[in-house]
Amino acid sequence: MQKYIGRRIEIIYLSSDGRFTKRTIRVIDVRGGIVRAYCITSGAPRTFRIANILAVRPVARTA
Repeated sequence: MQKYIGRRIEIIYLSSDGRFTKRTIRVIDVRGGIVRAYCITSGAPRTFRIANILAVRPVARTA
C-alpha cells in the first residue's frame, strides 16, 4: 500500500460489521497495518485496516 501514498485508488473493503463496500480513496499514510486516507466516496477522512482491504485498483487521473 505504500506505493499508493498520494494517489487515488478504488478498494473493495470488508467493514467491521461484515459488509462489503467499494470506495474510492486518496491514500495519506500507511502505518502499523492501517491506511489513513481521504474517502472520496463518503467525503471524509477514514482509516482502513489493510487486512480488510480485499482488492485494490489504481484510479486513472482525469484531465
